[in-house]
Amino acid sequence: MDGDLLKTLILFGALLLSTPLFAAQLNLELGATTRTWQTEELLKHPQVQTLHIADDVSYKRDMSYQAVPLAALLTGIKPDDHLQAVALDGFAAELAAAPLLNTQGARAWLAIEDPAKPWPALSEGKPGAGPFYLVWTDPQAGNISPEQWPFQVSSIKRLAPVAARFPALLPDPALKAGDPVNQGFALFQKNCLACHRLNGAGDAQFGPDLNIPFSPTEYFGAEFLKRYIRDPQSLRQWPQAKMPGFTAQVLPDADLDMLVGYLKHMAGRKIKP
Repeated sequence: MDGDLLKTLILFGALLLSTPLFAAQLNLELGATTRTWQTEELLKHPQVQTLHIADDVSYKRDMSYQAVPLAALLTGIKPDDHLQAVALDGFAAELAAAPLLNTQGARAWLAIEDPAKPWPALSEGKPGAGPFYLVWTDPQAGNISPEQWPFQVSSIKRLAPVAARFPALLPDPALKAGDPVNQGFALFQKNCLACHRLNGAGDAQFGPDLNIPFSPTEYFGAEFLKRYIRDPQSLRQWPQAKMPGFTAQVLPDADLDMLVGYLKHMAGRKIKP
């Protein structure tokens, strides 16, 4: 090989090794406030710290991250506001603002992937949780569900509440506020709407619609549906399965009954998109 060419290749290789991977950006659309944060800016944020997460929800093991308290980024957001975290893969987590603003108990953090030290893959053949990942310390104190740990986050937006944006999701208005079906609707928003639509309503681009053309309550026996929600792979196994199981700790039996009750109720309230 020509000497000059060899030197050029060596120099080019050295430049590649010394250049960090492409940094990402996080878009915050918080009503009156809009801000785009670059990875480098977040890693230099005055409140950034090393965070140790025991039994991380997504990685299923202990993890360490460089992270910023999410509340420090949510300028102008109030506890009664509603937010949506959108991921690169179409996952759209609906989040009440109040828990995200906590400074004690269950506390939300934005973990930031350093392009020079990328996080591992979530599993074989899948990407990692970066570039941004919403993680929690002491999640048990706030009954935080796995759906409140969105990863590959690209934007966080302040939006109107789910019921106002998607009336097709609403149960019969004649039901009392405390009716188990309405409680099931609240559980659906927290645990299902990040991945699924219902009656064509919702922002998720991830999983199938749970009412059109059929509700799972119409093709699953009640006990099999509950078993599927608890452990999807116990009934259907395929390599690309992404739905997590909901343990009794995350979704107690009484809550699971109300969630299934909401789905069964909505099977009688189909609205074609």
